[in-house]
Amino acid sequence: MKISNHHDPLRIMTRVGLGGIAGMALFMTGCASMPPPTEQIAVSKATVTRAASVGGNEYAPVELKSATEKMNAAEQAMADEDYVKAQRLAEQAQADATLAETKAALAKAQLAVRNAEESNRVLRQELDRTAP
Repeated sequence: MKISNHHDPLRIMTRVGLGGIAGMALFMTGCASMPPPTEQIAVSKATVTRAASVGGNEYAPVELKSATEKMNAAEQAMADEDYVKAQRLAEQAQADATLAETKAALAKAQLAVRNAEESNRVLRQELDRTAP
C-alpha cells in the first residue's frame, strides 16, 4: 500500500514555509518601491503651520504639540528613507493639526458668542434704565 505524499507533514510545512517566504519577499518589494511621500509631507507641514497660526498654541496646545512631534518624526523617517513610516506619521500629523485647528476655531466662536451675549446684556440694562 502506497502512502500519499500530499499529506506528508514535512511536505506541507515546506510548501507553507516557501509560500510565507515568497509572500514576505513580495511585501518587502512593495514597501521598497513606495515613492517618497513628498506631497503628503508638504500638505501635513502646511496644516501644522496653519493650525499654529490660527491659535492652536493657545486653544489646542496638546493636539498641536502632537502634530508637531509627528511631523518631525515623519521628516526623520523621510531622511531615513522609511517612506511607509513617513507617510503614516505625516497623515497622523495632519489629522492632529486639523483637530487643533478645529478646536481653536470652536474656542474662538464660543468666545464670540459670550462677547455677544455680554453686549446684549449691557444693552438690555441700558434700555431698562432709560425706559419710562
